[in-house]
Amino acid sequence: MVTAPVRTRLHDLLAGADGRRPDSPALTFGDSTLTYGELREQVDLAARGLVAAGLARNDRVAVYMEKRLETVITIFAVSAAGGVVVPINPLSRARQVRHVLDDCAVSVLVTTTDRMRSIGSEAGDAKSLQTVVLVGSDTGGYTDERLRTQDWTALLAAGVGAAEPRQAAVDTDVAAILYTSGSTGLPKGVVLSHRNLVVGAESVSSYLGIGPDDRILAALPLSFDAGLSQLTTSFLAGAQVVLINFLLATEVVRVCARHRITGITGVPPLWIQVADQQWPPDAASGVRFFANTGGRMPRTTLDRLRSIFPNAQPFLMYGLTEAFRSTYLEPSEVDRRPDSIGRAIPNAEILVVREDGTLCEAGEPGELVHRGPLVSLGYWNDPERTARRFRPAPGRADELCTPELAVWSGDLVVRDEDGFLYFVGRNDEMIKTSGYRVSPAEIEEVAYESGVVRDAVALGLSDPRLGQQIVLIVTLRPDVAPDGAAVGTHMRQTLPRYMVPGRIVVRTEMPRSANGKFDRTVLRAELEGAAGAAEAPDGAAR
Repeated sequence: MVTAPVRTRLHDLLAGADGRRPDSPALTFGDSTLTYGELREQVDLAARGLVAAGLARNDRVAVYMEKRLETVITIFAVSAAGGVVVPINPLSRARQVRHVLDDCAVSVLVTTTDRMRSIGSEAGDAKSLQTVVLVGSDTGGYTDERLRTQDWTALLAAGVGAAEPRQAAVDTDVAAILYTSGSTGLPKGVVLSHRNLVVGAESVSSYLGIGPDDRILAALPLSFDAGLSQLTTSFLAGAQVVLINFLLATEVVRVCARHRITGITGVPPLWIQVADQQWPPDAASGVRFFANTGGRMPRTTLDRLRSIFPNAQPFLMYGLTEAFRSTYLEPSEVDRRPDSIGRAIPNAEILVVREDGTLCEAGEPGELVHRGPLVSLGYWNDPERTARRFRPAPGRADELCTPELAVWSGDLVVRDEDGFLYFVGRNDEMIKTSGYRVSPAEIEEVAYESGVVRDAVALGLSDPRLGQQIVLIVTLRPDVAPDGAAVGTHMRQTLPRYMVPGRIVVRTEMPRSANGKFDRTVLRAELEGAAGAAEAPDGAAR
């Protein structure tokens, strides 16, 4: 009698898949492919090497690399070693990397020599960082007397013959911390348990129907919940993951043709570019599903993708980092309800709630509240923001003496008579661009640091390709040039590309509300009105 593997922790996803298909391809990058057996062996060696290097249970390990085999191996090795993995977006600059390292007291950083050089002294000055593991061929070119450095090959070699990690983690222990922007400044760490990740993989892979014959393209950053989901859902099902560091949409086409990709998940800016490409039959015919998350996909883009991938089912999804995934629209409903974000994914309940905590009627806008086993453990070391976002679930019986926490999303939705949800807007000033949530406060702070700005306001304005374009409105100090060029240069040097404002508007004065605050409503109306007038035919305002 064969006993099914028990999957309770992140690395157990590999153990289960390895037991079924040890010789089948698991992970591909470029010309290199690891089978499930080889991947598990590499993960085991890296886990033993981390423990030999001094990693203790619950220590945080940051991974700051582009997608490559070692990135994935590290993510699962940290879990096997009893640590907590902290993927850092490879687009992050030194400022953001240092914030993550300090905020969650990272003890080990796995990165490349080039990236280590790019963040300069920021890593060496991090208060808790002790060890840096360098990946790649040029690992001997970096030294810092404040840090212990070790190359990747030596880490694996140290794992040979080393003791097996002794960790008794259960599914409610912390597995990962994903950093996402908050409305009040620097990114906050969303704490995910092993249970969150495993149950999320089970839920998403079930409705996408992922199986061992699938080849899934991993185009999204692995620091993004939907990007990490490409790994967990695929490995749970024994599918093959093909990594790609997205630069040009033509590369997506080439990789799909080479590897006969069957499933792709993307965000609207990626899909808009993909839809503009010429897709030969050998690249498109094998795709059996494509999924969208991170914002509403334009209808024209959806129609174009359905013509490119004639054999594919479209899945339109909505998710929160704080709850991994929340809803999806079944392919059979796409023509009837193209503007809907669907209904709850398996093993989740989505409620629409009034300000007083009571449930909304059909057709009545309210806040989306997510309850169930995908609800994360809150924000790392931030009790105030955790208390605002993670609150008792509505409708729980008073006789139950322990509270159940739900995620109060901050997103306003409406539910129709059939239970399908429609996004209305946000009740805060967060900017949603290129699939990322961006904090206006963080952009404004960087603008002030330029030394030439007197006042700064960042807004997100509707954009058909990005979802929202970041617009920075500034007034300048009287002793600087009035064109704002210095501000733009500073923003490009300091911020990741997706956070750099697409427009910088220079004003002589900033409008203020009655209480003296910058009047964002007036600024938004002025900018949206100017954009509408500029786009109107024959110069007529509309």
